[in-house]
Amino acid sequence: MKLIQSLFLIFPFVFFAQNPYPQDYFGDPLEVPIILSGTFAELRSNHFHSGLDIKTQGRTGLHVVASASGFVSRIKLSHFGYGKALYITHPNGYVTVYAHLQKFAPEIEAYVKKHQYEAESYEIELFPKAEELLVNKGDLVAYSGNTGGSGGPHLHFEIRNKAEHPINPMLFGIDIKDSSYPLIRSIFAYPLSNDAIINKSNKKQELKLIPLKNGDYAVENIEAIGDIGFGIETIDRQDFSTNSNGVYNIQTVFNGNRNFEIDFSTFSFDETRNLNQLIDYEHYISNRDRIQKLFIQNNALSLYKDAENNGFLTIKDSTYSVYKIRVSDYKSNEAWVTINIKGTKQALLNKDSVKTTPYFIKAAQNTSLKKSPVSVNFKPNTFYNDFYLNFDVKNDTLTLHENIIPTKKNFSINYDVSHYNATDQEKLYIARLIGDKKNIPVYTSTKRETNKLTGISKVLGTYTLATDTVAPTIRASNFKNNQWISDYRFLKIKIDDDASGIKSYRATINNKWILMEYDYKTKLLTFDFVNTETKNNLKVIVTDNVGNSSTFEAIFYRK
Repeated sequence: MKLIQSLFLIFPFVFFAQNPYPQDYFGDPLEVPIILSGTFAELRSNHFHSGLDIKTQGRTGLHVVASASGFVSRIKLSHFGYGKALYITHPNGYVTVYAHLQKFAPEIEAYVKKHQYEAESYEIELFPKAEELLVNKGDLVAYSGNTGGSGGPHLHFEIRNKAEHPINPMLFGIDIKDSSYPLIRSIFAYPLSNDAIINKSNKKQELKLIPLKNGDYAVENIEAIGDIGFGIETIDRQDFSTNSNGVYNIQTVFNGNRNFEIDFSTFSFDETRNLNQLIDYEHYISNRDRIQKLFIQNNALSLYKDAENNGFLTIKDSTYSVYKIRVSDYKSNEAWVTINIKGTKQALLNKDSVKTTPYFIKAAQNTSLKKSPVSVNFKPNTFYNDFYLNFDVKNDTLTLHENIIPTKKNFSINYDVSHYNATDQEKLYIARLIGDKKNIPVYTSTKRETNKLTGISKVLGTYTLATDTVAPTIRASNFKNNQWISDYRFLKIKIDDDASGIKSYRATINNKWILMEYDYKTKLLTFDFVNTETKNNLKVIVTDNVGNSSTFEAIFYRK
C-alpha cells in the first residue's frame, strides 16, 4: 500500500534524473564496515554537515585509506574545526577530505612536521605540489582520530566538486546499510499572513501526531483560514547505529500538486549558515529541537526545489484540503504525514501580539545604535527579516535583544573605555553573558584601539565588559621536575585559563622550539619526543586573550 501511495503521489511531479556522479570510482576510506554517526547535510549548529561521520569502533588509530588515486593537495592542522585534515585531489576533478585525524601516514607526517618546525607553529596550512605526495586508491594516508571539534573518535569524510561544493558521498556509490523508515517527531502549524488563523489562534502551534502501523503518520484535523505553513522535526537512523541523523529529502503535496521540496544532495559553504533561517531558530534556542520550516521566508538556499508560492498554503473559507509530507532517506525508505485542513472563518480566541520597541530594524539597511558608552553597527542584510529589537545599556552591560533572531553576518559592538585608566583598559575584554542568570562571561573576539574596544559577533544577547587579571595556569601532567623519563613516549603539560581563554603558547627545550599539540577538550599540550639530550631544560609560555602570560620551567633527563 505504501509503495502504491508513493508512485501515485510522487511520480507525476518528480523527475528521477539519472545519477550524474561516477559510480565505483571512490572506495570506502576505512577498512572497517561503514557505519554512520552523522549523515550528509544534516542540521548542525549554524551549518549543514558537509560529509559523512563514520564510526571508528569507539577508538582512534584505524587506517584511513585514499578513497581514490590522486595527490595530496592540501593539509590543514587546527586546534578547532576539522583538527588534522587531509585533502586529496583526483584526476576526475573531485576532492576527498579526511578530518579529525590522529596523525598522517609516515611520509605525509614527515612532510608536515618539517614545515611545522620551519614555521615554529603547530597550526599550519600546506598546499603540496601535484608531484610531491602521490597516492593510489587504498593507500594508507592517515590514522583516524578525535582532533579539532570532534565530539568523539570518528572519521569525517567528504567529496567535493571543482567548485569546492560538498556532495553526498552516497551519490558516488559509498554504500550505507539502511532499512529503517525516517522518524517524525513533531509537526507544527504556522500562521503566515496577518489574517491567518489556525484552530482559533494566530500563534504557532504543535499538532497532535498520530503514528500509524505502516510507519506513516496522521495529524489531527485542523481548521484554518489565510496563508499558513508547516514545520517538521524529523530524523533518520541507519542500520547498526542508534544515532539521530539527518534525512535525504522532504517533499510536500497540496491537494495532489507538488508544493515544496528540500533536497540534501549538495550545497555551498557560502550558504550553510542559512540553515538558521530554514529552521525555527527561536524554537531551537528555547527547546534545542530543530523544526524545519516547509516554506521559504527570505532564504535563498540552493537546497530548495519546486517551491510553489514559497511553500505557503492559501486556505479559503468553505474548502477542504489535504496536505501531505513525504520524508525519505537515501535508500528510499519513506514516511508520510497526512494533514486534513478545513477552511473556515473563525473567531480569534488565542491572539499573538507583536512586541514593539523604539528600535525597528530594517534588514536591508545599515543600522547604528548608540547609548553611552556603547555603539552597535549592523551592516545591510545582517538579518533575514525586519523586526523590533530590544536595545539598552546600563553601566557597561548591553542588552541586545535575545538570541532568538538568526543572523547572516557579523556585527560590531564598540565600547568607549576612556573612563578606565590605561592599566585597567589592558585587562578588559567584551564578553557575552550566558546561563540562566546571564552571569557567565564568555570571551568575544575583541580588538583594541586607543580608548576603544570592538567586539565581533554573530549572536544577539547580553554583553558586558569583563576583566581578566589572572594569568593562565600551567602544570606538568605526566612527569615531575628533575625526573628521568627515558621510557616515556610523550611529554604532557596541562594549561588552562578561566577568564578570557588561551590565545597562544610556545614551548622550547634547551632554547629550541618544539612542536606541542594542543587539545582544547582535554586542555593538554603533548610533545612526541624527538632528538632530546640527556639533560633537558623545558620552558613553556602561555598567553591569554588579554595578554596575561605564565611561564613554566622544568628539567627532565633522558638516555
